[in-house]
Amino acid sequence: MNDAFLRACKGYKVRPVPIWLMRQAGRYLPEYQQIRGEVDFLTLCKTPELAAEVTLQPVDILGVDAAILFSDILIPAEAMGLELKFIEGQGPILSPTIRDKEGVSSLKTIDPKKDVPFVLDTIKILREKLKDKVPLIGFSGAPFTLATYMIEGGSTKSFFHTKRFMYENPKVFKELMNKLCSTTLSYLSAQIEAGVQAVQMFDTWAGILHQDEYQSFVLPFVQRIFDYLKSC
Repeated sequence: MNDAFLRACKGYKVRPVPIWLMRQAGRYLPEYQQIRGEVDFLTLCKTPELAAEVTLQPVDILGVDAAILFSDILIPAEAMGLELKFIEGQGPILSPTIRDKEGVSSLKTIDPKKDVPFVLDTIKILREKLKDKVPLIGFSGAPFTLATYMIEGGSTKSFFHTKRFMYENPKVFKELMNKLCSTTLSYLSAQIEAGVQAVQMFDTWAGILHQDEYQSFVLPFVQRIFDYLKSC
């Protein structure tokens, strides 16, 4: 198996050095577009055989050094009790929005084996198919990025409601972050148990924060996740 990626993660010198490139859900592959033309995005994420197939496409076609699980960062948000839709040209839509204590209290802590079994089934299929090829990377959205989608109800450029929540009700905002931190921990731990050999955590919107905001509202939760995962 090509383990260059895993050895690089552990600090070993490897040549060539593996690099990670952000991709937009395989849009550059006609093979992906063919499958995507037959099912909607969420169905693709929730059908293990299809999710495994599109995960394998870059490995088989491009010869990359690792496979990245095909899924979406908002899958746990749906499992926590929100309705998730993807609208063409608009992106993800989450409802209801979470902007107060009642909303935060309504969110449940997920049990990945019961709430997102399709993700774990996809991982098991992939580990079997990839055992003689390359490692498998799992991932999750980071708590803050998940929080922005829940608060805003989808994509935004202003993050008005997120900032307002942070400053007008910091205690409840941190309760939301704490709940999302627990969800992220259980979600990534379940992926590791299912067989992924590395995990990534995407904090897509952390860049909207000033350093002091990040250190106060975000860093403690990120650090808690990293500290726990070191023992997995």
